[in-house]
Amino acid sequence: QVQLVESGGGLVQPGGSLRLSCVVSGSRFDTMAWYRGAPGRRERIATITSRGVTDYVDSVKDRFTISRDNAKNTMYLQMNSLKPEDTAVYYCNADWRYTTTHPWGQGTQVTVSS
Repeated sequence: QVQLVESGGGLVQPGGSLRLSCVVSGSRFDTMAWYRGAPGRRERIATITSRGVTDYVDSVKDRFTISRDNAKNTMYLQMNSLKPEDTAVYYCNADWRYTTTHPWGQGTQVTVSS
């Protein structure tokens, strides 16, 4: 049974940083992505392949960095220069452009506010 566990969210001031983590169990650790937003309105923001090739949506490019540790089945999202519009619940999952997603985890709340 696949389990996705996100962590690392919190309250941060504009311009601040956070690092999110995603631990994947029960599944092959293939091309993965970070998403944000409410169920039914999620958007994919960053993807990393098993070989480390990455891509980002324009709104987070040059501010966020996705990475992974294959030995630990863990993926990360380093978020810098955070803006209030980055406020959302963040989730990890397989990249839905290429495959069926796994059951969604609980996500981790990121709030950017002064």
